[in-house]
Amino acid sequence: MKFARLGAPGSEIPVLIDGDRHLDLRPVTSDVNGDFLESDFRARVTSAQASGKLPELENAGELRIGAPIARPSAVICIGMNYAEHAAESNSEPPSIPIIFLKTPNTVVGPNDTVTIPRGSEKTDWEVELGIVIGARAAYLDSPDEADAHIAGYVVANDVSERDFQMAVSGGQWSKGKIAAGFNPTGPWLVTPDEVDVDDLNLRSFVNGEPRQDSNTSDMIFDVRTIVHHLSQYVTLEPGDLILTGTPQGVALSGRFPYLKDGDVVDIEIDGLGHQRQTFTAWEAQR
Repeated sequence: MKFARLGAPGSEIPVLIDGDRHLDLRPVTSDVNGDFLESDFRARVTSAQASGKLPELENAGELRIGAPIARPSAVICIGMNYAEHAAESNSEPPSIPIIFLKTPNTVVGPNDTVTIPRGSEKTDWEVELGIVIGARAAYLDSPDEADAHIAGYVVANDVSERDFQMAVSGGQWSKGKIAAGFNPTGPWLVTPDEVDVDDLNLRSFVNGEPRQDSNTSDMIFDVRTIVHHLSQYVTLEPGDLILTGTPQGVALSGRFPYLKDGDVVDIEIDGLGHQRQTFTAWEAQR
């Protein structure tokens, strides 16, 4: 199944993607949120669709695409999870997952304009696989238990300001990760049965030029290991979002320029969709 949320920010309509049709989910749920995801949502939607209770949403193609999940209670990120990205960052591959946080207001629509922070000279792109939690997870006994707690997967752009992240970090990364809108997400939430999460191609482009091109099989810590590991330190709630790291090919490598006003970033993951953002300088909006 593929789920999306369409409409103006704060007023998105939850829909089921059925081929070329967008079926209105409001007879089943008010939103694609934690309450919905922990309530055997696939069975509920299948039943409602089979009984004809999900009308087609008119003019769906004219509506803004929002993030496919409502604002999560937490956005937890894994750093340096691709060996080649660690190398281009002049770091050793980690022996345990590196964790940092983004704020919930970073989660925006996949095609929303992203504001480059005031004074930024090192805003960077990062295509990432996102995990959406579907059932509360705390102290899982093994990675094998993780699948029962995963609602689905999304495309995410872990936008980063590298000077804030590295030079003025105070020893942690989140300063460079938490500007509003720094986590375009979607277009879809895709259930696990639709994709082979261990073998997905990830790509990014800046102004049409290729940047990242990798596969989730290159992750140091796979999806199940990540969920299990996090559950030892934080209680994961339904609707929470986990970003799993980015492959090589970012501006931090020194091989490409950082983003500037007017640049367009495209990112995509096979089976999970495509997103595009125009980056606008904070100063240009004043």
